[in-house]
Amino acid sequence: MFVSLPSRRKPSPPWATLLIVAACVVVFLWLATMPQTQRFGLLTRWGTVPSTLLDTNAPWLLQLTELRAARLVTAIFIHADWLHLTGNLLFLIVFGVSAERALGSMRFLALFVIGGALANLIGALTLAGTNAPIIGSSGAVSSVVGTYLALFPRARLGLVLPLGVFLEFVRIPAPLLIGFWAALQLLFTYVGPAFGAVAWWTHIAGFIIGILMALLSKPAVARRLRG
Repeated sequence: MFVSLPSRRKPSPPWATLLIVAACVVVFLWLATMPQTQRFGLLTRWGTVPSTLLDTNAPWLLQLTELRAARLVTAIFIHADWLHLTGNLLFLIVFGVSAERALGSMRFLALFVIGGALANLIGALTLAGTNAPIIGSSGAVSSVVGTYLALFPRARLGLVLPLGVFLEFVRIPAPLLIGFWAALQLLFTYVGPAFGAVAWWTHIAGFIIGILMALLSKPAVARRLRG
C-alpha cells in the first residue's frame, strides 16, 4: 500500500483526482454488467481505434458525426479488466494527489485529459493500421507521473510494508516508485489484459507531455505555493 506523506499546510480535498477515479470505476462497472458482444462493441466504438481515427478517406462530416476525435478522450476512462483499472488508479492516487495540490484542481484535470488525449493520438500514429482500440488511462497517468517527477524530483513517498503481523512505514524516493510503475507497465504487456493495442508510445508520450506541462506550469505553481 502506498500513501502520500502529509504536508505542513492543511490541503484542500483533491476533488479532481477523486472525480477521475469515480468516473473510471463507474464506467468499468457499467461495462462489466453488459453481455460480451455489447461490451466489445462499446470498447471499439469509444476506444481510440487507430485505423478509424486516421482514416483519411472518411468524409469530414462523418468524422464529426461519429465523434472520432472525441474518442481520444473517452478511451481514457475505459478499462479492459480490473487489473488494468486498479493498476492505473493506484498510481494516479499516489502521484496525482500531490500533483493536483501543486497545480490546482482545474489545471490538474486539464493535464489529465489533454495529456491523455495527446498520448492516445501519438499512440495511434505509431499504430496507424491497427484495428484494435487503445483504451485505458495509462497515457493520462503517465502524464501525471511525468509532472510529479518534474515538480518533485527529490520527493520521498511513504510505503507501508507488511512485516509479519506488523506494518512498517518507510520513505523511499519517488523516482524508485516511478521505476516500479514502469516495470508494472511492462508486466501488463505480457500478463495484463489481452484486449486492446499495446501502445508503448502512449506511455512514453504521456510521460514526456507531463514533464513539459509541469515545466510550463512552474511559474504558476510557484505563485500558488507562495499564496
